[in-house]
Amino acid sequence: MTAIDTEQDELMGLLVAVAREDRQAFQRLYEKISGRMFGLCLKLANQRDLAEEAVQDAFVQIWHHAGEYHNDRGAPLSWMLTIARYRTLDLMRARKSKQTAGDSHLEQLEDGREGPLDVSLRTAGAAQLTGCLEELSEAQRDSILLSYYRGFTHDELSEALSSPIGTVKSWIRRGLMALKRCLER
Repeated sequence: MTAIDTEQDELMGLLVAVAREDRQAFQRLYEKISGRMFGLCLKLANQRDLAEEAVQDAFVQIWHHAGEYHNDRGAPLSWMLTIARYRTLDLMRARKSKQTAGDSHLEQLEDGREGPLDVSLRTAGAAQLTGCLEELSEAQRDSILLSYYRGFTHDELSEALSSPIGTVKSWIRRGLMALKRCLER
């Protein structure tokens, strides 16, 4: 049994306990994954306050829906990070409509330091993932990275990559299947 399997088993046990409204299990779950979740949200949003809000909302959802988790929804960590990812994207879309004309210069103020997600990926099998990403075609790799790490929608990807939306969806689907095969080796 690998360390990843052990962690997933522990997370599964915590989710089962959270479904029974065990507050201590919820606290342990929070302590175990909140850093990675925050890193993902921050990487997507590039805004600390939005990332913090997304993590809080995601944990509220996990508390209320832990009983709905089952193995065919993926690994426990993946399921919880997906909740956080979608919550981040929802908040980004909501705030995008509220931006003012003077907000465009704020993108130039990006903090160049390595974030929690970067550290987590580097220490948790990032070399294997990076190797697998390098095996993909450039179009597949770009589509996946822009979608998952920058939060681009299919429409935004289609525009950014100057390709039809159906083609972009195919690149993502085929790329994810190739990544899965590569990571299972």
